[in-house]
Amino acid sequence: MVKAITLFLFLMMSLTGAQVFFAQAQPEVPPQQEASIETAPIVIDGTVLFNVRGFSSFPAQERAKAIAGRIKRVASNPALKTDSIVTVESGVSTDIVAGKEPILKIYDADAAIEEVRRQVLAQLYVAKIRETVDAYRRARTSENMMKNVVYSLLASVIALVLLLTLVKLFRKLVVWLERRYKARIYSLQIQSFEIVQAQRFWTTFMGGIKGLRLGIIVLLFFFYLDFVLGLFPWTRHIAGNLLDYVLTPLGKMGTAIVNSIPNLIFLGLLVVIIRYLLKLMRLFFEGVARKRVTISGFDPDWARPTYKIVRLLLIAFALIVAYPYIPGSESPAFKGVSLFVGVIFSLGSSSAIGNIIAGYMLTYRRAFKVGDRVKINDVIGDVVEVRLQVTHLKTIMNEEIIVPNSVIINSHVTNYSSLSHKQDLILHTTVSIGYDVPWRQVNGLLLLAAERTERILKEPRAFVHQKSLDDFCITYELNAYTGIPQRMDKTYSDLHRHILDAFNEHNVQIMSPHYENDPGDSKVVPKERWYAPPAKPD
Repeated sequence: MVKAITLFLFLMMSLTGAQVFFAQAQPEVPPQQEASIETAPIVIDGTVLFNVRGFSSFPAQERAKAIAGRIKRVASNPALKTDSIVTVESGVSTDIVAGKEPILKIYDADAAIEEVRRQVLAQLYVAKIRETVDAYRRARTSENMMKNVVYSLLASVIALVLLLTLVKLFRKLVVWLERRYKARIYSLQIQSFEIVQAQRFWTTFMGGIKGLRLGIIVLLFFFYLDFVLGLFPWTRHIAGNLLDYVLTPLGKMGTAIVNSIPNLIFLGLLVVIIRYLLKLMRLFFEGVARKRVTISGFDPDWARPTYKIVRLLLIAFALIVAYPYIPGSESPAFKGVSLFVGVIFSLGSSSAIGNIIAGYMLTYRRAFKVGDRVKINDVIGDVVEVRLQVTHLKTIMNEEIIVPNSVIINSHVTNYSSLSHKQDLILHTTVSIGYDVPWRQVNGLLLLAAERTERILKEPRAFVHQKSLDDFCITYELNAYTGIPQRMDKTYSDLHRHILDAFNEHNVQIMSPHYENDPGDSKVVPKERWYAPPAKPD
């Protein structure tokens, strides 16, 4: 029993030692070594002959290109028969030559990839090269070239006829659909009071028809190109890869879209949330503007500009949150475009931003509102529109003056209308009368002119100030109230006419401008001359 156990242990130790010995004797080959060998295809007229491996000093792409060039050179030389393409053994390689023209050297490393001896692989390559050279020469014969030209012209005619037929058929289809179904859709929608939705449905349906037509045309064009390009050896490789040219970008786009689905879902939810928040804010500020919602110390006129500011801030916040989730946001191209747009915006929008900020400052300062009669610098007019960057004024001459908000914020603004709903506007004008006329008479004449003037209020009553005692005359100021500031230009004109009439009636000379000597006769216009030609009675 002991001997049996001892023998069993000895055998187990012997087997273990043998496994260790063989494991150390045979170097371990990385499992990915074969898969990591770089190979490249040899392509002649769009057809792949076989693949070759590369070396550290001669990459696979360069080696394949060189071999393809030698095969084309042999095929282009009619003096070299295909039977002259044979194998020649050397010490370390099997060479494929055409007469004295070398084509390819096959090494043991090349044969190891295919798991055959290099002599066998060389014979396979020779057969393939001979077949390719024959096909290369046949494709370039004058007979084949003429035949291919005829085929391409025939294909072009057929494609053109099919295209015209297709367009004509789709036109008839659209006319038939409009006659048969469009009226029914509209009548149904009119009865249900959904005319706009019916139009949208019909537009979408017609868009689908046009998309179908475009798809068929694209398919027709694809098959036409594939056929024509495949006829000629110089473009045959394009025909072979034509489908890849279309599907590869679509595949990449599809993969990118699939990988971006979680981000797109996040962006969609963010858009929905922001949209409803904007709707809620708009309803709230509309209520404030219409005085349905009151906020202490908050003027209703501030509601709309405040909504615009809050909306801009909310959208900016949403963009900041969404930026990392936008597909391609981490790409250098996207960052470069963003940087370029930022630089252009910062360089070209300084004055625009200044005007926008000034526009909001004007709103919150309540300098004026639409409809007010204002004076900005030397311009007097009614405010017809207040925009973010400029303010539009309409003068009494029916002119539109556009004033930048940055100019307004740095200028004195006279508002003739802002207090008119609480206190009437006071119009004032001055006259200079000599010292020989009693001031009480002058006051009475000025007040009489005010009473005769339309749009001058009876209450509160007009009043007169003695502005100054000058060297040769006294300056009087008439102050009169009006409730219509927008007609102040017309009111001033009427007031001045009535002042002239009142002073002429009472033979009182107006001394404006100043005078130095008393004239021989009073400078007044008698009443009988008030309507001297071509004047006509009022």
